[in-house]
Amino acid sequence: MTVIICRTEQKHAEGVQKLYTNQSVYSQTLHLPSQSVDNWKKWLGNIPEHTHSFVAVVCDNDTEHVVGNVSLRTETNPRRRHIGNFVIAVSESHQGQGVGSQLIQTILDLTDNWLNLKRVELTVYTDNKKPLPLIKNLGLSLKASIKNLHLDMANLSMLIRWRELRSNHANYYFTI
Repeated sequence: MTVIICRTEQKHAEGVQKLYTNQSVYSQTLHLPSQSVDNWKKWLGNIPEHTHSFVAVVCDNDTEHVVGNVSLRTETNPRRRHIGNFVIAVSESHQGQGVGSQLIQTILDLTDNWLNLKRVELTVYTDNKKPLPLIKNLGLSLKASIKNLHLDMANLSMLIRWRELRSNHANYYFTI
């Protein structure tokens, strides 16, 4: 399986919508499961300058299938411009196959080599155990836990922050 990481464009709207309407994906994000393809087309056609979005696609008989998405939002407040946070989603059928690693490496390359960010954050819910091996393989350590962050199917969830310190590089804060 060859995975191609590319900038998210309007042509990916249907695939991104399908990705985020999968229960195993949307339940681990702040996205609502009812987003339409038209809503995704509008957003992807007008991505803010401070947001960078990429998709992971696989090709099958000359047809691209979106199997993952990562989106980095940099802070616009002048006193917080050194901070970015990102969300990542990988289709259930492609989890554990390196897609998440490729997407995260794409974002970290952008934050380190192009945006000069000093802090990068990722939020992952404590009941979402699937990304833990990926996060640990990247050398991340626990940063913090936040209670009652969001309502998840009428239950309050917690999350844990992860971080990686690289010499001469940014502080990465990953929230799980």
